Amino acid sequence: MARTPLPAELPLLLLLLLLLLAALSVTAAATASSRPHPLDPLTAAEITAVRAAVLASPLVPARPITFHYVGLDEPDKPDVLAYAYGGDTPRRHRRRRVLRRPLPRRALVIARAGGQSHELRVEVTRNGSAAAVLSHAVHRGAGFPTLTLEEQFAAVALPPAYPPFVDSVRRRGVDMDDVLCAVFPVGWFGGDGPPKRVAKMLCFVAGATANFYARPIEGVTLVVDLDRMAIVGYRDRVAYPVPKAEGTDYRAGMTGTPLPGPEPAPGVVVQPEGRGFRIDGNIVRWANWEFHVGFDMRAGTVISLASVHDADAGTRRRVLYRGFVSEVFVPYMDPVEEWYYRTFLDAGEYGLGLWAFPLQPGADCPANAAYLDGFYAGQDGKPVAGENRICVFERYAGDVAWRHTEAGFPDKLITEVRPDVTLVVRMVMSLGNYDYIVDWEFKTSGSIKFVVSLTGLLEVKGTPYTHADEITGDSHGTLVSENTLAIYHDHYVTYHLDLDIDGTNNSFVKNVITTRRNTGDPATGGAATPRRSYWTVRREVAETEADGQVNLDAAAGPADLLFVNPGKKTRMGNEVGYRLVPAGATAASVLADDDFPQRRASYTKKQVWVTPFNKSEKWAPGLYADQSTGDDGLSAWSRRNRRIRDEDIVLWYTVGLHHIPYQEDFPVMPTLSGGFELRPSNFFERNPILRARPASTQGHSTNCSCDAR
Repeated sequence: MARTPLPAELPLLLLLLLLLLAALSVTAAATASSRPHPLDPLTAAEITAVRAAVLASPLVPARPITFHYVGLDEPDKPDVLAYAYGGDTPRRHRRRRVLRRPLPRRALVIARAGGQSHELRVEVTRNGSAAAVLSHAVHRGAGFPTLTLEEQFAAVALPPAYPPFVDSVRRRGVDMDDVLCAVFPVGWFGGDGPPKRVAKMLCFVAGATANFYARPIEGVTLVVDLDRMAIVGYRDRVAYPVPKAEGTDYRAGMTGTPLPGPEPAPGVVVQPEGRGFRIDGNIVRWANWEFHVGFDMRAGTVISLASVHDADAGTRRRVLYRGFVSEVFVPYMDPVEEWYYRTFLDAGEYGLGLWAFPLQPGADCPANAAYLDGFYAGQDGKPVAGENRICVFERYAGDVAWRHTEAGFPDKLITEVRPDVTLVVRMVMSLGNYDYIVDWEFKTSGSIKFVVSLTGLLEVKGTPYTHADEITGDSHGTLVSENTLAIYHDHYVTYHLDLDIDGTNNSFVKNVITTRRNTGDPATGGAATPRRSYWTVRREVAETEADGQVNLDAAAGPADLLFVNPGKKTRMGNEVGYRLVPAGATAASVLADDDFPQRRASYTKKQVWVTPFNKSEKWAPGLYADQSTGDDGLSAWSRRNRRIRDEDIVLWYTVGLHHIPYQEDFPVMPTLSGGFELRPSNFFERNPILRARPASTQGHSTNCSCDAR
């Protein structure tokens, strides 16, 4: 049979077709790579589009509109998991090319207009150029949204033009040009009738020092209506001497003579082969870890989709779906007029991300750090660029990952040591006088360490006392300088951690250590030996939320607290899991249960809470923290006592510190740290870093001087 000859131009047509397909493939790949990850924070273009949609919406006709929160309204969790890991989410998902369907980009907006708080959900187009309002509601419950930076600046500009205040300053012999004021939320202390959106203002004297917090104008309180931006209350109750400026400054060159003795030798981290981590957009990959880093104007840093590579299984396994600091509660312990209401909910009232400032390279973060920016919306809804808000770096602290020296062999000595190198994600928030350093530290062993460090300036009270011997009765603080009393207070930093230990269905287990008497009967676990006692483990699986609440300081005996996946087991038959390891700072609140600040933050009575996952349950004191009443939030949700066994569950953990100030904390406080760790427990078949390489000293002397690059 004769073949029909091919047209002469066919090879050319095939070539053109192949080139066209290649071009389409490149275009598709470029589009996919430029498409934001569904958990990426909103871009400047998206914030601009959201603002335009809200201002154009007839659902909020009142003017002006002030924007108090604009953040990512993340997609539903199953959709994100499908996007990240494919259509199914097995325990051991091999890295593979996944056809990722783009998910909707939506924003949650909380705005004020017409004396009301409005909640809007806004969808943004794929290219971020336009947006449309999907839903609108008016908040009818207790509480108000986060204070904006702009309204705080506007409020503190009012006192210098307020005659009663000017007179109070004059009578104290203070120059008005040296006066600075700050806005303080009023808290909630009961009362009838609709609450007003007001705040209190306290003022200080700077003058010859940058530490104006150390020089309060004690006894003077102003009340400002934030919606009207007008002073509506004033009281000058008592006049104490303004503390002196001498000895309060913390700036270089203002603190006196340097430390005696040899100066500590300066050092830098040198990585001749470059950084060991890679950042693609908001995805960080390092060693055996991969996770997403986001920024939120209320929470600050948000870590999502953290998974660890199991080298023995050759697969990547899930650990944490989404985690962030949910709240920072700081109540002060002086009940007098100017202090009783100082019971701050820093995340909900001020916004942790709003008070994160640019990190200082070489000081806040080492020379080998990389930096991430974060955009947020200003009061007018326009995007504000936050540069260098998050840093990522490898930490070489001289620690040991694992080691052993074996001297049991008669003819040789065996020593194996592996250095511990970790990856740190850091943000620093300067919330008025205090600075909080929040670290997420990822270890090659599979652990995640959570460390919060406190430094900055004490909040002090003016007092007539100049010596501790003059104090009678309860002073409510420590005399740290003449006429300067540092007030007792607490710090409670609460984390929201949606754990997905090898999958979404997890359980909370308490392995309680229990003492037993040796009966000598093998049938009851005993043995015919002189030993009289031993301890064993009693396993308790939490069924409901009531079982998932733990006060570590009052627990009935020591226990390991585990989060396990009951559907996944090791080859030995143990449930895979992670263990919660507190690392100090486990204080729980000792305030009376009926005290108003405690009712607002009742979750601080226990360090551990476990709840079923609910996308809307993110903020421990509720969505509206300013003047909240405790009727919304973690404690209220948990009263439903929902099932938590073999469910998608969330860990809420509070790092707590009772702070009794001491003179060493003045005028600036040395850093004090606390935290906890999530540590693999039967998650791997064996030590996951057994095959880690020994430290290499090749090419490095023991006394190396290098220039940072």
